[in-house]
Amino acid sequence: MAYRKLNRTSSNRKALFRSLVTDLFLYEKIQTTEAKAKELRSIADKLITLAKRGDLHARRQVAQFVRREQLEGENAQDAIQKLFGDIAPRFQERNGGYTRIVKIGPRRGDAAPMVLIELVQ
Repeated sequence: MAYRKLNRTSSNRKALFRSLVTDLFLYEKIQTTEAKAKELRSIADKLITLAKRGDLHARRQVAQFVRREQLEGENAQDAIQKLFGDIAPRFQERNGGYTRIVKIGPRRGDAAPMVLIELVQ
């Protein structure tokens, strides 16, 4: 299997991951379910690798994926600037493995396994 479907349509799944990866770049750590975090890890690693290139084409490719609508006080340009200005230079010497998944226990409502996904320092 190539990826987890997460019981969603392809457009809903794409919107979910666009939102999650934007929040991950803005806040550098987010809380989500284990299955979503494992899928998000590969997407975030690919975008960070693109940002390490740092050229205009890479910036446009990242801008295609990052969520564009207005967030709570921030927007997608803030996420892109933070990715290219702060996150990518931090990982310049590192070859992959930019995220860490830490298990934090089951969710109270449905006992889904919850994790904290964060960027490695």
